[in-house]
Amino acid sequence: MSVGLLALLDDVAGLVKVAAASLDDIAGQAGKAGVKAAGAVIDDAAVTPRYVDGFTADRELPIVGAIAWGSIRNKILILLPAALLLSTFLPWLITPLLMLGGGYLCYEGAEKVFHAFAPHQAEAHEAKLEPVAINASTLEDQKIAGAIQTDFILSAEIMTIALSAIEAPDVLTRAIILAIVAIGITAVVYGGVALIVKGDDFGLWMARHARSGGGRAFGRALVKGMPGFMQALSVVGTAAMIWVGGGIIAHGLVQFGITGPEHFIEAASEWAAHAMPAIGGFAGWVVMALIDGVGGLILGALLIPVVGTVIAPAFKAAKGLLPGRA
Repeated sequence: MSVGLLALLDDVAGLVKVAAASLDDIAGQAGKAGVKAAGAVIDDAAVTPRYVDGFTADRELPIVGAIAWGSIRNKILILLPAALLLSTFLPWLITPLLMLGGGYLCYEGAEKVFHAFAPHQAEAHEAKLEPVAINASTLEDQKIAGAIQTDFILSAEIMTIALSAIEAPDVLTRAIILAIVAIGITAVVYGGVALIVKGDDFGLWMARHARSGGGRAFGRALVKGMPGFMQALSVVGTAAMIWVGGGIIAHGLVQFGITGPEHFIEAASEWAAHAMPAIGGFAGWVVMALIDGVGGLILGALLIPVVGTVIAPAFKAAKGLLPGRA
């Protein structure tokens, strides 16, 4: 009896060791996948704060929370199973879908640039796409919906990059690792966004309650500086959409045998890195992002009339055919 019990305990100990090793491997691979997707994570963090621009302070965190919850749904309920299914059964379809998403990012970013330089024409274009908001609640809902749509594309890129870094052979382990990456990245991105958008409130508190004159001065400087910082971050977010979209398109073209744009970008990036060795990595990245951004902006500008005259009317006509939509 005692021998059997010892054997059982020995088996349990062995299972615990295997489970611990598996958990350690899962954590390690999740960390590796998250680091590999860091570039897209930075882009996601830069894009999001512009969606709370123009709302009162008491609505900022609820809006960020709603977008974060939508991001989790995007990643866990849609993108995670889709990534696993596509990678298992239709791996060739991943690149075309990502390119469609990249085209959407280029279009949305270019539309923001269009609005900045030609607001009346841009508003006429937007009027073809969706009804004008008539109250703050509707505008907020539209902003959240737009942010979640953009997040879907960026999250698809993040999940695809993370999936490519996972070495686990079985589907269950890959799913667990992807879920950890999805939750962790969402927490980091939207936790950081929440801190950014509440920076002025923190500055106001410091200006009123700090015990030292230096603390109060820092608070006042933070309050004065946050509007400009948020505006700059909005510009960076728009640029991020354009260069990420352009990069996705350039990388995707390689899968179809069109290697010229990718080779040109790589050559230009390497030239910049060698020309400025002291900041080689940063210089190479800047040149790569610049070329991706120019290509993305051109593509997005070309898509604006296509969306307004072809895609939006077709989408509205399709919605009108659905029951209850007439």
